[in-house]
Amino acid sequence: MLTVLFAAGAARWPTYEPHLRAAMAEAGLAARLVTDCAPEQADYIVFAPGGDLVDFTPYTRCKAVLSLWAGVEKIVGNQTLTQPLCRMVDPALTAGMVEWVAGHVLRHHLGMDRHIVNPGHRWDALPPPLAAERPVTILGMGELGRACGQALAALGFPVTGWSRSPRQVPGLRCLSGDDGLAQALACGQIVVTLLPATPETANLLDAARLALLPRGAVVLNPGRGTVIDDAALLAALDSGQLGHATLDVFRVEPLPQDHPFWAHPGVTVTPHIAAETRAPSASRVVAENIRRSEAGEPLLYLVDRARGY
Repeated sequence: MLTVLFAAGAARWPTYEPHLRAAMAEAGLAARLVTDCAPEQADYIVFAPGGDLVDFTPYTRCKAVLSLWAGVEKIVGNQTLTQPLCRMVDPALTAGMVEWVAGHVLRHHLGMDRHIVNPGHRWDALPPPLAAERPVTILGMGELGRACGQALAALGFPVTGWSRSPRQVPGLRCLSGDDGLAQALACGQIVVTLLPATPETANLLDAARLALLPRGAVVLNPGRGTVIDDAALLAALDSGQLGHATLDVFRVEPLPQDHPFWAHPGVTVTPHIAAETRAPSASRVVAENIRRSEAGEPLLYLVDRARGY
């Protein structure tokens, strides 16, 4: 019987335990799910940062560490973690991100604030452009970026996707590299950032790159808080270079109460709710990876340590 150590925090255990047990049974796995065991007994570790497990050295029998987070920036640099590391690609998480991105793109595209709030009881009958006339740029063509881009393209938006290395995504115009980034920003009336947190993406949207956007563009960030230079973003909003920023992720979370984002009229804050791992579907992903490992098949969503995701 396999021993699966749940090291994703005591608060998550009551939620995950029944779903993990059901998923293991569905996958035909005989597994003992535990929250504590001798390190040399653990065959697999289900992990989330912030718990007690920081030293993976004693887990000599462990065949893989299966993260419940889509992002792995808080663990990928751990030098004691020599076991294969898999990030979470949860179908429900992807669906949640697509819905958040589509909803907020449509909010800004349609000018919902202007028409719904209707300050001063003004009859503002100016219609928005059609989706086909509103270019959207998505930075990051991973699982989430591709799904969001294709959903927006299905609504009629012309979507440009950018990634560090070349990608091909049906229905999207895909660019890569530094020159591609400049082109992608120059055409994006709405820009969505879905990049991982790596040294290469830190402050990617700085003052110089924000200046490449069409004047009055909108930035949506449901990806990682480190991708945008906060001071540069506020300056671009104050100058009118940016029309609005809707932010779901921040350098420090929860966002400190004295942070200028809270009071700025050009910023919408949402409390990191764009995409959440859901226990039922995430448990099936974990069980499938354990099944694959036991069958000698390649692991899904294996992290490239050199790239950091």
